[in-house]
Amino acid sequence: MSGHSKWHTIKHKKGALDAKRGKMFTRIIKELTVAARNGGGDADSNPRLRTVIADAKAVNMPADNIKKAIQRGTGELPGVNYEEVTYEGYGPGGAAVIIETFTDNRNRTVGELRHMLTKHSGNLGETNSVAWMFSKKGYIVIEKAAANEEQLLNTVLDNGGDDLRDDGDSWEVITEPSAFEKVRDAVKALGVEPATAQVAMLPQNYVKLEGKEASAMVKLMDALDDHDDVKQVWSNFDIAEKEIEASLA
Repeated sequence: MSGHSKWHTIKHKKGALDAKRGKMFTRIIKELTVAARNGGGDADSNPRLRTVIADAKAVNMPADNIKKAIQRGTGELPGVNYEEVTYEGYGPGGAAVIIETFTDNRNRTVGELRHMLTKHSGNLGETNSVAWMFSKKGYIVIEKAAANEEQLLNTVLDNGGDDLRDDGDSWEVITEPSAFEKVRDAVKALGVEPATAQVAMLPQNYVKLEGKEASAMVKLMDALDDHDDVKQVWSNFDIAEKEIEASLA
């Protein structure tokens, strides 16, 4: 499992993500609005919107909140005009970082992110400075106890998935972005609820971090995750679980 995935999983187990349900709702509302603005408010003809609606339902967002967010995107209701901006840079130990944001003020967002990275021994880079180190893939994580390996493998391959990887306590399903939705739905049709299901930026190689660099990286990830404009952070760090747990304590 990637360092980012381990960080996310451990943070979730500690309840830190559940404690930020309101923040999670805010991010999903922004994404619903942007998805509807870019692709229309009809989920049947807008795959991205369909995926975000599924995410909203997975965290029990009220249907009225979903509807209003979509209507703000289509212009039926007034609302803030968010734009998607992706920033790239480096964290402690040279770990690459990709930061996806929704912002209504680019100058504010880039200034705050630059300060945050510098504070945690990193720096903001130029466009494409680290993106080449990552591949955009559908990424689905399933706990081993929840699925039969042979049945899961057949389902993944029959629906256009690329690979099923053994990751200790879980299975990692890798797909092309275009096949993600079909594979995810096929997995759910087995009665299996994925621990994670998203189109992700997966690193081609990892940077091992230990000690002070590992602690600083976890604190940077935590700070970025807390930022109101940040939608998602991807990184290629590899940190031992015990070090992540200690840093999040």
